[in-house]
Amino acid sequence: MDSDRRDCHLNMLSKMAMCKSHGQDSSYFIGWQEYEKNPYHPIQNPSGIIQMGLAENQLSFDLLESWLTRNQDVIQFRENGGSMFRDLALFQDYHGLQAFKNVLVSFMGEIRRRKVKFDPEKLVLTAGSTSANETLIFCLAEPGEALLLPTPYYPGFDRDLKWRTGAEIVPIHCYSSNNFRITESALEDAYEEAQRLNLRVKGVFITNPSNPLGTTMSRDELNNLITFAMAKNIHIVSDEIYAGTVFDSPKFISIMEALIDRKHEKSKMWSQVHIVSSLSKDLGLPGFRIGMIYSNNETLIAAATKMSSFGLISSQTQYLLSKILGDKKFIKRYIKENKKGLKKRREMLVSGLENSGIECLKSNAGLFCFVDMRHLLNSNTFEAEMELWRKILLSDVGLNVSPGSSCHCSEPGWFKICFANIAEETLDLAMQRINDFVSSMNLQRRQLIAAASASSSRRRTLANWVVKLSSGEGKTYR
Repeated sequence: MDSDRRDCHLNMLSKMAMCKSHGQDSSYFIGWQEYEKNPYHPIQNPSGIIQMGLAENQLSFDLLESWLTRNQDVIQFRENGGSMFRDLALFQDYHGLQAFKNVLVSFMGEIRRRKVKFDPEKLVLTAGSTSANETLIFCLAEPGEALLLPTPYYPGFDRDLKWRTGAEIVPIHCYSSNNFRITESALEDAYEEAQRLNLRVKGVFITNPSNPLGTTMSRDELNNLITFAMAKNIHIVSDEIYAGTVFDSPKFISIMEALIDRKHEKSKMWSQVHIVSSLSKDLGLPGFRIGMIYSNNETLIAAATKMSSFGLISSQTQYLLSKILGDKKFIKRYIKENKKGLKKRREMLVSGLENSGIECLKSNAGLFCFVDMRHLLNSNTFEAEMELWRKILLSDVGLNVSPGSSCHCSEPGWFKICFANIAEETLDLAMQRINDFVSSMNLQRRQLIAAASASSSRRRTLANWVVKLSSGEGKTYR
């Protein structure tokens, strides 16, 4: 009876409500769920799971908190001796305070070394980059049309780009042999695969700097991508939410900078390239939900602006952040100190893993490293990767890291590990746990090898005796 009642309720829901393509069953999300059941705390739960699957930047909160302490009027919504509370509590421009848009484009230009000048009239504000990405796909693709994405990519894109839009993702397979760079042949192979599947390709979607690789795209890669998109007459979406986290060479090159260098300002491609940006990673404020779409396509901007009505940013949030971003001296210092902190933290992670015999892909940006654990697999399969992941997450180590398969990596044995969301002491503990785990694995392997060697030696000894006996050696005659 209960089953019948449940089925009846389910039949009354929409297809969207029952859709299974959200991606919640991905190991990426499962890891979060396991962490939430047993979160590490240095005192209350020292044996709990350490969260290293969260790309969150907590390294520069002291700078932001110090600024807020010095600017109490901003927190209290006071300006020129009067209160701004009533103005901010009432309806403002639905689609963004002009002062906020002005400082946002200035900030975008600052972290791109002033190589690109952004126009606030070409900016759409959304409640986070998740909303920005989905809004863009609604504008670019019909249900059943496809976007090409280089692998590995952020697991959440399966939700953000596909779930409600009905769009499809066709992977551009990249490999460790060239540090997962996007090649011309990989682009062509993905396009041909989409055609084989009878999918119309509407664009290429990149993340630069890359999540999960922590690398920036080279000028040659960007030029190849632009040439490819022009030849196919498709769009390019460049998710650049990690642009402000580039802490080492080579320097970050925005897709817009690459277009300008090619003198494409008056070409058709100028209106077919779109940027997604955010304050979640660069400023470390994911809870404030600030996402942005930037495009030279007037029709797309008009459509995206209308769609953004379903995910607005509060006026109070915009007011506060406009004051922070408007302090140019502070922002320059923040960017510099934040990058310094990220570089130091990455070096800590890389050094700690090297002590355990584990290497990382060389990276220069982001809040994470792509870690090579292929030598720890029992076999070169994704099943073996998941077995290792379960040991790291649950049974042996207690770390939530993201397996490469959740990022659609084409090779088993890679893991994404985040380093900017935990304290240094917690990172040290995580490295000690990994070291203990690897040492234990190596000991077990040596014991297995020794046991196998001893068994083989016994078999050889027995075989030698059999040979001797069969040849008459060692016989005693009475």
